[in-house]
Amino acid sequence: MLPNPRLASRYAKSILDLAIDKGQLDNVYKDMILMKDICRSSQDFVNLLRSPIVKADKKGKILDVILGGKISELTTAFNKLLLNKGREAYLPEIAFAFIEQYKEYKGIQTVRLTTAVPVSEPVRKAILDKVRSGSNAKEIELNTEVNEDLIGGFILEIGDRMVDGSVAYELNHIRQQFENNDFIYRIR
Repeated sequence: MLPNPRLASRYAKSILDLAIDKGQLDNVYKDMILMKDICRSSQDFVNLLRSPIVKADKKGKILDVILGGKISELTTAFNKLLLNKGREAYLPEIAFAFIEQYKEYKGIQTVRLTTAVPVSEPVRKAILDKVRSGSNAKEIELNTEVNEDLIGGFILEIGDRMVDGSVAYELNHIRQQFENNDFIYRIR
């Protein structure tokens, strides 16, 4: 099954618009977060959704068991629509697209900070303040991640921009300069 971002975006937009009309936007957002988390944590679940062998009614029963009572009626009806249209394989992509569209609608900017060691609360607050001052977003969502391979420093991703201030990046840059003999040409 090839990814189809246009299809996912269209379905996500339709459920977003419907949720806005029904006044259930935040409930559907929570449902989509839950479904995204389930899809990320269980490749077997994603494989089941994409399986051409398993019939739609069986997939519907499995969805009811996994999500029953945990999601809103609107999201349940949407999942049934996907099953009826044979589009359940795109549920992970649709959930991701919905979350992105929800954040855009609400003016939420997602920022990702990767560091070599966990970030203290004062540093976290300082980074949020700095990002807020340079952004027109209504709200900033900061996701932090620890990657010891960075050695030190940080990588900050804001939308499609990235600032790599890691020690690993600098060391790699220096290694490339030595491999290209940049230093030798400058001496001559």
